[in-house]
Amino acid sequence: MSREPNAQLIAFMSEAKISNKGLAKRMTDEADRRGIELGTTHVSVQRWRNGSSIRPQTAAIMADVLSAKLGRGITPGDLGFFGNAQSNAPEPISYPGAVPDVLSLLDGLAQERAEAPASDQLVIAEGDLSSAVLSWMIARPDGIQADRPAHQRVGMRDVRAIRDAASMFMQLDFKYGGGHGHKALRHYFRHEVLPLLDSSYSQKVGVALFSAAAEVSQLLAWTAYDTGNHRLAHRYLTSTLRLTQVTGDRMFGARILTNLSHQANYLGNHAQAIQLARASLEGGRGAATPRAMSLFAAHEARALANAGDARGAGRAMNEAERYFERADTSTDPEWLSYMSAAELEGEICHCLRDLKQRREAVEYAQRAVDSTDPKYARTLGFCRMVLAQSQLLSGELEAAVTTASLAVDGGDALQSTRFQRYVTDFQEEVRAHAANPAVAAFDDKVHDALARLEEDGE
Repeated sequence: MSREPNAQLIAFMSEAKISNKGLAKRMTDEADRRGIELGTTHVSVQRWRNGSSIRPQTAAIMADVLSAKLGRGITPGDLGFFGNAQSNAPEPISYPGAVPDVLSLLDGLAQERAEAPASDQLVIAEGDLSSAVLSWMIARPDGIQADRPAHQRVGMRDVRAIRDAASMFMQLDFKYGGGHGHKALRHYFRHEVLPLLDSSYSQKVGVALFSAAAEVSQLLAWTAYDTGNHRLAHRYLTSTLRLTQVTGDRMFGARILTNLSHQANYLGNHAQAIQLARASLEGGRGAATPRAMSLFAAHEARALANAGDARGAGRAMNEAERYFERADTSTDPEWLSYMSAAELEGEICHCLRDLKQRREAVEYAQRAVDSTDPKYARTLGFCRMVLAQSQLLSGELEAAVTTASLAVDGGDALQSTRFQRYVTDFQEEVRAHAANPAVAAFDDKVHDALARLEEDGE
């Protein structure tokens, strides 16, 4: 894959009057101060100048270093990372004030194609995000308008049909990723689900109906996210957050905040990711089950680890494990069933990898790989790539390449743009060993797998 030079990074380095070696030293010094072993050299900086990808944690440290040098705030997006074009204009958050407004907004979103060209970059104004979160935190439920006159009467059978459809689409997403099924799901959501919300139903049915609709809306967000359309995914998530206010579903609303934290973390917006994860913990406290609270704490750990806060991440990981020990399946909603021991191990191994805790990262990642159900192809692919990166950290090059090859052999996961980034990150990390036959063979395997993926899509 040919790359273009990163003109934005080059321009900022020129303005800061800093050399490749100078930037590398400042980055490693800052990483050492945070307790992170970065391993950045002038060669790494040159690769980034040439257009190579970078890990979010590394990009965040680079942005912090250049911010200090220039005396103003700089983001990874400003430096040309996680998107092909710079965008300083924040994406406005449309957080509806009334139920008809959120239904209208969701109807509009369901007409947008996830595969439409979109930048892998998203700037959200802190004030807008804080306002939306605060609105959710302090809101009282809108309440269900039961038994109102309407042309259609909705019953529990209709709700079960929505949940069955959501379950089917979720399994497709877990297996194939890459927004698979998004087009069909948004059509179903717009023409079959949203009209029911404006129909007649009892109080009990109405609560269940809005809950099911929120689950479908969340899945639309995830499939857009996995396609790489972060703007659309974010708008679905904030709209779904508002939808949970209708019935006062604090646990699912907190779940949406963890999704927003996950996305912010992926895009390198660590401060927002930490705030959103902590909001999910506070918002869910007293309303969420221990399994859900374990999930929320794990997302806080992910955000803190990516930001280089080893102490904070360790505390959050311990909290997640303690919550999970108290988990009781009988009290959990169906949408939380995926949050298994393997899922928690997968979250923790990401944290340990980001913190460069080699032995523990390999241990947790191996456990996650061994215990993940193969039907969750994308999750298994992520865990294998984290295991490969952790093995590489431990100096086990051959083992790392073998593990990464197994992940790519999984095939289906490659449709996910997120998984593809895991793979390209690993390729950058082993590029120093390009002369090694195993590394060269891995590069060929990735090239062939992506070529097959393109052929299958035609």
